[in-house]
Amino acid sequence: MSMRALISVYDKSGLKELADFFVKHDIEMISTGGTYAYLRENGFHPVKVEEITGSREILGGRVKTLHPMLHGGILYRRDLPEDLLEVEAEGIEGIDFVCVNLYPFFDKLKENLTTDEQVEFIDIGGPTMLRAAAKNYRYVYTLSDPSDYKDFISIYSEGTDEEKASLRRRLAGQVFNLMGAYDSAVSNFLLKEEEKRYLSLSYRKVSDLRYGENPHQSASVYESLDTEGALKNIEILWGKELSYNNFKDLDIAWKVASSFDEPACCALKHNTPCGVALGKDDFEAYSKAYEGDPVSIFGGIVALNCSVTRETALKMNEIFLEVVMAPAFTEEALEVLKKKKNLRIIRLNEAPSSRRAYVSLDGLMLSQDEDLEDYNALRVVTKKAPDQEEQEEMEFAYKVVKFVKSNAIVVTKDRMTLGIGGGQVNRIDAAKFALEKSKGQGVILASDAFFPFSDVVEEASRQGIRGIIQPGGSLRDQDSIDLCDEKGISMIFTSMRHFKH
Repeated sequence: MSMRALISVYDKSGLKELADFFVKHDIEMISTGGTYAYLRENGFHPVKVEEITGSREILGGRVKTLHPMLHGGILYRRDLPEDLLEVEAEGIEGIDFVCVNLYPFFDKLKENLTTDEQVEFIDIGGPTMLRAAAKNYRYVYTLSDPSDYKDFISIYSEGTDEEKASLRRRLAGQVFNLMGAYDSAVSNFLLKEEEKRYLSLSYRKVSDLRYGENPHQSASVYESLDTEGALKNIEILWGKELSYNNFKDLDIAWKVASSFDEPACCALKHNTPCGVALGKDDFEAYSKAYEGDPVSIFGGIVALNCSVTRETALKMNEIFLEVVMAPAFTEEALEVLKKKKNLRIIRLNEAPSSRRAYVSLDGLMLSQDEDLEDYNALRVVTKKAPDQEEQEEMEFAYKVVKFVKSNAIVVTKDRMTLGIGGGQVNRIDAAKFALEKSKGQGVILASDAFFPFSDVVEEASRQGIRGIIQPGGSLRDQDSIDLCDEKGISMIFTSMRHFKH
């Protein structure tokens, strides 16, 4: 009995070379619709699926391979006498190779099709054939991705029986790996977040990374197949590949810089902002961010939401930076920055668009909405109200504090951070750290959560703070309000907490 291959592919990359291989090994090819036409156009002589099934395609091509003559040929166990007798009685011949890839559901999600149009790209026959072949991997090779063709041809031609068996198992595993991502994308398309009973994510590996947070940890980066995201489309204009820590830092730095309409700069270290500032242009924004903490920025990440010019690049080159990221760079700026061999230069044009956040735990996964809002309403709770300038400074500080690890305190002046205290286990220590860093120059203090005691206000008063913005909501709010009134400090409640753990 001759060997047979069932071929039905949307992506025809590498198909000619694969078909040449099948011809060389006297493997008969069975194919459908567009694949059949492609093979014929390239000089091959496949057999039409309907010649095997005895049934024509129906329902506009929705049903063409769902037939016992095909699935029996894929699924029967070659060493089980009962199976052999049954397929012989039914006149079913074996199918030893299944080469199928799927309708481009992932890609079509980007085209804003109507629901009915998108549904037509949910593949039924392809996954069914692949699943059947993968289940019977002891006997059948499954080729679900053109990138597998080269390995398959090499091992089938020259490999040992053990290597071939290992390949069949690996190819089968790749099928179910693909199916998980594909089915997740379809599920996420059809269901709202609150309707899901299972968490299913659809990601494809982009590359392995040199290591994770530390050299002894392996790591990889994956991209979402069914959602957009700013970091999916980064352009590395200069420098070596990004590390695990770089990716995490880029995410936060870009989110901070993108929070503002004015020229903004975020300097970040170890996933925490160390200097954030607004300016009339890129040079002023970067200069103020640098001056906010000239020590911590060393070896850090810098993100700007505006084009980088030569003057700014020259100032950046005065210190060691890991990454500079912006939506654009002038040619003169790139020429300057590229003098730093170890600097990574990243161009990124898209605003952050993620709507869900996930955290992996030991045996659990947490999922939540991204923290995209700033406040519910701004309410002055003290006798003294901030003037317009002070209120705008408060809003700037509150945007920044949202990205600092809780307990978080940010001290600012003139739209630049002077002190950032984050990751402390109590709020007064975070406040003391931020206020000491500000060296008594700060005018506004922002807190990511309420004050359980009035001690933060006491410390802020000693350091010359004129305005405080915080969510409110403590049972002892009045203690802080009364002390602000006594010290002549204005305070605004936002009614929205921003814990970041």
